[in-house]
Amino acid sequence: MNIPFSPPYIDDDVIKEVVDTLQSGWITSGPKVKALEKLTADLLNVEKAVCVNSWTSGALLVMKWLGIGEGDEVIVPAYTYSATALSVLHTGAKPVMVDIREDFTIDPEKIKAAITSKTKAVLCVDIGGLPCDYDAINNILKSEAVNQQFKASNDIQAKFGRPLLIADAAHSFGASYNGKSSALSQDITIISLHAVKNITTAEGGVICLNLPKPFDNAEVYDWMKLNSLNGQTADALTKSISGSWKYDIVSLGLKINLTDVCAAIGLAQMRKYDSKLLPNRKRIYNHYTDFFKNKPWAIIPPVIDDKRESSYHLYLLRIKGITEAQRDEMIKLISTSGASVNVHFTPMPMLTLFKGLGYKIEDYSVTYSNYANEISLPVYVQLTDEQCTFIEEQIELAYNTVIK
Repeated sequence: MNIPFSPPYIDDDVIKEVVDTLQSGWITSGPKVKALEKLTADLLNVEKAVCVNSWTSGALLVMKWLGIGEGDEVIVPAYTYSATALSVLHTGAKPVMVDIREDFTIDPEKIKAAITSKTKAVLCVDIGGLPCDYDAINNILKSEAVNQQFKASNDIQAKFGRPLLIADAAHSFGASYNGKSSALSQDITIISLHAVKNITTAEGGVICLNLPKPFDNAEVYDWMKLNSLNGQTADALTKSISGSWKYDIVSLGLKINLTDVCAAIGLAQMRKYDSKLLPNRKRIYNHYTDFFKNKPWAIIPPVIDDKRESSYHLYLLRIKGITEAQRDEMIKLISTSGASVNVHFTPMPMLTLFKGLGYKIEDYSVTYSNYANEISLPVYVQLTDEQCTFIEEQIELAYNTVIK
């Protein structure tokens, strides 16, 4: 049996939406992007959503708006994909890595200990789709002690009077926190629309704005749209509709806009997210859990508690008591059967770039412990119950072979 890890969900509705875009004569940023922004904002209950061409671009734009630069610090978890910290490095600021909890989310107490007068933002990661402990994190960032030591470098930072709370929600489209959209638990949420995510535009991202007063989310949206297109006062669609070619460049913007061709894919998927995509992810998740909950060697990934419910993006299975080498041997055996599994992620302190910057995995004990025995199982709409059963059987067989 050949089971890929994460193929995109492309049905007739996706194809029709893309063809409609191609036949419209308008393929770059235009009405489809606007429609995707509105639908995202409506589904996640935020005031405004800004589409960009990747999660990383979205993070760069947010930090540009906040004025983060050299000498600043942004707190990030050590356990995440490298883009989380790379976006900070590109601004000239320093990523301050902290450890995680057993549930893979950033440890609020480690955040508290890492905050200094240079801290301008905390970039949390909803790894696997499970929201972080945002009540605890918000309480820390809004505490008098943090407010007193916070030093603003510009007017926007001064309005906050504290570090900005940003969610790296690359995995958590559709997750909930305290019974509401998890995007309402942070100042800004950045979602990935990459090919393997719950919703895809092939490549893409969305910035969700939930800024508190005195900020005007509509004004910030306008700033981000302007600065996602070179700081140009009129995009191509606006110029074509008005019949006026004139424009101005009013800021040092980026070129990170999403195209209508890409947005069309996401639109078709997002329209059936609640009715089809998310329920099928839950089905697969529950299938795995029903099998592994009876295995004493399996650590079931957390998915729901009294505050949080995951987006069911990844099934982060952990194998009790095994070493990193044994985990790798298990994956090799599983892969020979035709079942694709993965690991999310190699912790950043173990990567060459970050080791060269002085980060050491020995400083992040929970991060390494979770990584060393983690195996990611495929979760996607097209996966059948029969395929899930086959994957489960291959994992058990690999465990029994490696752990004699």
